[in-house]
Amino acid sequence: MDAFCSLSGLDPLWDWNRTWYTPNPDLTQCFQNTVLVWVPCIYLWVCAPFYCLYLYCHDRGHIRFSCLCGAKMLLGFFLTSFGFVEFFYILLERNQDIHHHLVFLLSPIIRSLTVVLAVCIIQLERIRGCRSSVFLFLFWLLAVVCSLVPLRAKIQLAIDEGFAADSVRYLAFFSYFTLQLAQLFLCCFSDQPPRTSKTGYTKNPCPIQDASFLSKILFWWFSGLIVKGYRKPLQAEDLWSLREEDTSHNIISDLEQEWTAECTKIQQQDKALSTSVALGYRLAEQAQLLRKLHKEQSSGFFLLRTLARKFGPYFLTGTLCLIIHDAFMFSIPQVLSLLLGFMREEHSPLWKGYFYASLMFLLSCLQSLFNHQYMYTCFTVGMRVKTAVMGLVYRKSLVINSAARRTCTVGEIVNLVSADTQKLMDFVVYFNAVWLAPIEITLCLFFLWQHLGPSALAGIATVILIFPLNGFIVKKRSKLQEVQMKFMDGRIKLMNEILNGIKILKFYAWEKAFLEQVLGYRQRELKALKKSQILYSISIASFNSSSFLIAFAMFGVYVLIDEKNVLDAQKVFVSMALINILKTPLSQLPFAMSTTMQAVVSLKRLGNFLCQEELKPDSVDKSPYSSDADGVTIENGTFSWSTETPPCLKKINLQVPRGSLVAVVGHVGSGKSSLLSAVLGETEKRSGSVTVKGSLAYVPQQAWIQNATLQENIVFGREKKMSWYQRVLEACALLPDLEILPAGDATEIGEKGLNLSGGQKQRVSLARAVYRNADIYLLDDPLSAVDAHVGQHIFDKVIGPKGVLRDKTRILVTHGMSFLPQADLILVLEDGEITEMGSYLELMSRHGAFADFIRAFTSTERKETSIQRGTRKSSARLSMTDFMPVSRDLSQEQLISGDMGNTSLQNMEPIPDAEQDQVPEDVGKLTEVDRARTGRVKLEMYMEYFKTIGLALIVPIIFLYAFQQAASLAYNYWLSMWADDPIVNGTQIDTDMKLGIYGALGFAQGVAIFGTTVAISVGGIIASHHLHLDLLNNVLRSPMSFFECTPSGNLLNRFSKEVDAIDCMIPDGLKMMLNYLFKLLEVCIIVLLATPFAAVIILPLALLYAFVQSFYVATSCQLRRLESVSRSPIYTHFNETVQGAIVIRAFGEQSRFILQANSKVDHNQTSYFPRFVATRWLAVNLEFLGNGVVLAAAILSVMGRDTLSPGIVGLAVSHSLQVTGILSWIVRSWTDVENNIVSVERVKEYADTPKEAPWTIENSPIPAAWPQTGVIEFHDYGLQYRKGLDWALKGISLRIEEREKVGIVGRTGAGKSSLALGIFRILEAAKGEICIDGINIAEIGLHDLRSRITIIPQDPVLFSGFLRMNLDPFDAYSDEEIWGALELAHLKNFVSGLPDKLNHECSEGGENLSLGQRQLVCLARALLRKTKILVLDEATAAVDLETDNLIQSTIRSQFEDCTVLTIAHRLNTIMDYTRVIVMDKGHIVEMDSPANLISKRGQFYRMCLEAGLV
Repeated sequence: MDAFCSLSGLDPLWDWNRTWYTPNPDLTQCFQNTVLVWVPCIYLWVCAPFYCLYLYCHDRGHIRFSCLCGAKMLLGFFLTSFGFVEFFYILLERNQDIHHHLVFLLSPIIRSLTVVLAVCIIQLERIRGCRSSVFLFLFWLLAVVCSLVPLRAKIQLAIDEGFAADSVRYLAFFSYFTLQLAQLFLCCFSDQPPRTSKTGYTKNPCPIQDASFLSKILFWWFSGLIVKGYRKPLQAEDLWSLREEDTSHNIISDLEQEWTAECTKIQQQDKALSTSVALGYRLAEQAQLLRKLHKEQSSGFFLLRTLARKFGPYFLTGTLCLIIHDAFMFSIPQVLSLLLGFMREEHSPLWKGYFYASLMFLLSCLQSLFNHQYMYTCFTVGMRVKTAVMGLVYRKSLVINSAARRTCTVGEIVNLVSADTQKLMDFVVYFNAVWLAPIEITLCLFFLWQHLGPSALAGIATVILIFPLNGFIVKKRSKLQEVQMKFMDGRIKLMNEILNGIKILKFYAWEKAFLEQVLGYRQRELKALKKSQILYSISIASFNSSSFLIAFAMFGVYVLIDEKNVLDAQKVFVSMALINILKTPLSQLPFAMSTTMQAVVSLKRLGNFLCQEELKPDSVDKSPYSSDADGVTIENGTFSWSTETPPCLKKINLQVPRGSLVAVVGHVGSGKSSLLSAVLGETEKRSGSVTVKGSLAYVPQQAWIQNATLQENIVFGREKKMSWYQRVLEACALLPDLEILPAGDATEIGEKGLNLSGGQKQRVSLARAVYRNADIYLLDDPLSAVDAHVGQHIFDKVIGPKGVLRDKTRILVTHGMSFLPQADLILVLEDGEITEMGSYLELMSRHGAFADFIRAFTSTERKETSIQRGTRKSSARLSMTDFMPVSRDLSQEQLISGDMGNTSLQNMEPIPDAEQDQVPEDVGKLTEVDRARTGRVKLEMYMEYFKTIGLALIVPIIFLYAFQQAASLAYNYWLSMWADDPIVNGTQIDTDMKLGIYGALGFAQGVAIFGTTVAISVGGIIASHHLHLDLLNNVLRSPMSFFECTPSGNLLNRFSKEVDAIDCMIPDGLKMMLNYLFKLLEVCIIVLLATPFAAVIILPLALLYAFVQSFYVATSCQLRRLESVSRSPIYTHFNETVQGAIVIRAFGEQSRFILQANSKVDHNQTSYFPRFVATRWLAVNLEFLGNGVVLAAAILSVMGRDTLSPGIVGLAVSHSLQVTGILSWIVRSWTDVENNIVSVERVKEYADTPKEAPWTIENSPIPAAWPQTGVIEFHDYGLQYRKGLDWALKGISLRIEEREKVGIVGRTGAGKSSLALGIFRILEAAKGEICIDGINIAEIGLHDLRSRITIIPQDPVLFSGFLRMNLDPFDAYSDEEIWGALELAHLKNFVSGLPDKLNHECSEGGENLSLGQRQLVCLARALLRKTKILVLDEATAAVDLETDNLIQSTIRSQFEDCTVLTIAHRLNTIMDYTRVIVMDKGHIVEMDSPANLISKRGQFYRMCLEAGLV
């Protein structure tokens, strides 16, 4: 190269004396004309083929020719022309000795050809739809940077020799440089969107798609939202739409196929294992366990592999950014070393100092940029993983079979999508630290070895000591966390049940017992948390002191092994900078390890759930409708609920002719519902075949109602056809209900049909099926929950031979006797087998058990209703047990009955329809959406939080922090003084004393750190305990109306996510924030000590910092709130879907529900995405400010070189290097605290909602044995559901004498149940009063009232836990009393047959007992309490006659001396009562004995007529 240059008469390529060892540095002419010209060209030519290949593979559509593109082309043309003009100019001017000017000839040609290539690439990018080019940006940047040196040289020459000397050459160069600069400037903008882009019109698209490369790396595209959020609180509609690549549909469609393939692999492995296990059958149990463990492990691994395939490539680009970031990070201490070397050498030229200072600034900026690109990639991947996992879990929950469904409660499934997905997101962010941290540590130690020699090993020894300690702590903490999570799961599960059964809790005054249970879980949870936090404090203290400990060990060994080893500024502060770098991987490693451990557990849990057994699609052979074939055929079918349990149906042979009505009868638990489940394919088919021809519609035994409008519940995803819709409403007797509902069919129905009565829910469920207009109808006892006359109406208009469904195939499970003669075929089931089958007349003519029973039953019924002979007894109910030689006890029922197959999770106690809680203005709206508060978090929230911690802890915390930082400042300053110590004869004096003081100060700091972290942890636990207790009390003391309009998802969200944030996030955030705030204070003091002039720079930077921060926090908090609010509907929807999965499958609506779930997850991600980008936006901007502090400290140090010692400069610059990190951590922790303090706000939200009256009143006037007689008086009593609504009851005045038996009847919505709600003060009187035994019930405590009167409610609600707890949660009764009550409730044989007897574990909602058994448990509760007043919200609707008779006879005998009020749905049960009250529209219309009322021929007579009783 030198020869080539000398040929053109230029000096050699490189000359140190001219470039480095000179006060006025410059590069040689040869270097300027060759290397600086060729480097950008070589870059472009080498990389262009790869880039073109990339463009070829990624076609994003064609971009129209725009002004921007035109400008780039024009500039390219000018640049090319310049090169060629220069080439010809030299050719003409120097044509004589052309070989002496080869360098000058080659350069313009190479440049021009390269620009031609660049222009071609611009065109190619336009054709392939690339809107902003990183590749060309780097080329123009390189070209401009390389032109800076010649530019400086040219300017210098023009100043020295004058511009006129060679004006053409100057002009040409300056113009060329300007054009390059213009190209670079144009590269900072992005072109218009491609024309053939797939995206249609998206509302409010994300600006990242229009952002240029520069805007993307600096996150400037985000500024618009930040400014908007600063001006006014953000609303959901202000947020951008999700990018196409982040949507659920896009992510899950490919992933689902991959996961299905993985699942088949797992199942094959499982089969292989089970066959090998079968060989050694002796070890069966251990082998089963091994298989289970292996399946869990492998399923987690397979899930990880699937996710890695999908998201790995994008994640790797982030990893690349992280590696580049590390390279810059390690070069900064090297530059610091050079800067300190420069400070020591007095004769070094000043430009070197400025060069080092600028280089440090540049490296710091690049380090920040790459770091945040990495973080952005991680969070994007994390977000996509969350979407993917939620989608997979949701889809899985729609297909798991009933056995798997029993092992996974709703709470657990919701936990999978909330807690476990969060763990996976954390894992994505911290995973790289697991392998990169050890490499970083090794590099640090290598550089330290260079500075301090073998003494660096002492540092390694310290690290090695710290590691096992933290490894041990991590292990202990993960165990404690499992314990804590177990109790948290238990607490959330219990809360879920409390919220589902809240009405029962209020009726029985059981809130305190359940409050104690929840607090028991909570106490154990906090105990585990406290231990974990103390261990964490040790961990934090060892980490925060780690830089000191390593430095102390290394410097100590270094000065003690040889007195010739002196510590100068360069050694000390470069080592300190390296140690500070070392701290990051050291602190990240344990965190990364624990996150990885947690993620492994979560992956196992998720994998395990996603590999659960699914319903087999081939268990039912479904074929299209054909008019000549049977609708449903079962041949030799044996079915069970799971592979382990015994069959629930055996040897079933059944042919249902097309268009026939088949009635299925049998006692509770005989397998009637199981038969329908078998047709639906919900059971495990052991043998035989099931064929279904045509579409299905299904009405479950317990109606499943969505939290949507009434119309949406009926139409259920189909388009609304008005005439058919009206016909369906009329047939299902829903038209009268629509008149009562505030907004007709647009009324919103609460969660689980909260604001509908049992009968209305059942009719809506039926209407949904009828509207579907399917070919085959499976009706699981739909007439049970409705009044007799309504039942008759529905049978006539819908199910019967003249009904809407007359031409359809109908399989009806029923207890109603009167419908049987009209059935084409009757199946009699007993213990899962069909014992008799035939038409009504055939069965009667056979004179079998069925016929005997029917005759016997008809005669007893005649005797019972000794009034006129009824024509038809529609209210009569029939049960197999009545004509079987079985004792009248329910011990025969199986534990897990067939009827359980389609009971969805226990519904909440319904409220009759008149009792709706609607706001008049917003008619039809019931549930309140979880709303986001707006604006910054108020100061009161912080005050509230700190008040709960208490001043006694806050003062020591602040003092300890100040002490800790003072110690840190002192030992750092001491170190700088030591470094400046003069060297006498190659040694320093008093090194032992200096080392001792340094050690003492460091250890004092360590102790203080431990103290502060423990104090904050304890404070946090105290605060979270109080806040949770307040929340629990506030929720349990809320009136019923609160639960009707607050979705349980919102409340569960408070108890899980928000409480979790208060437990862990806030204290952790506070620790970090305070730690870094004090640290920042220390850095500022040190920089100001060294260079007081830095105040001029630090103050404006601080103001700018505060300004940026305030912009950010307003937006960030609002985004956090919006994200929180949009999270609740996901869980509510999951909850609803899991409970209604059978109905959704039966109607084939899975895809619609999946779309709904997708849209809810996407809606949540629209606020999550800007939330994490906001953090990156802030961090990038702040770190540039922080790098400004580095630049200021370095430049000022260079300027004051004569007055400053190297020690103080080293101290100032090495500390200023930490500023960027400190600033971003302060903001991150500040935001974390501010974001999580929102949880305090959300938990406190319910403190201000209306509460019930007090539970107990001190010095209450009621006697201990009250009520003694049970006389109830109503004085002009009136009831309203809410002010402004119509009266539910008005002007009720009546007296019920002691021991009187009163029946209350009336149409739906007449106010029957309102009367019961008034007696129990579930609703308070709007006027008038109710007195019991002369005491006004409004003047006594709610628990005093509710615990002394009893109700048997409409829905039998049980809670998970022991059977004993369900009967007597307060442990107020002895075992003998409980057994006595069970005997009277005809449950004794059944319970004594259970392995655990009274300690039998009831599952969630009491699902492992049949409906009849649950009803009897409710009866046993009433028998235990044996109060003077019993209210029966007659709930024997879902029970067969035998159970019904048991309940009625027990009530007659056991409550003989009590006052009994029965809200009757079936009139035959109250015919022997002393009085009947007939209600209508909140008034009493008739009141007398049944016989007198019938003789008056009024409303009661008409009702009896409809019911066939007269």
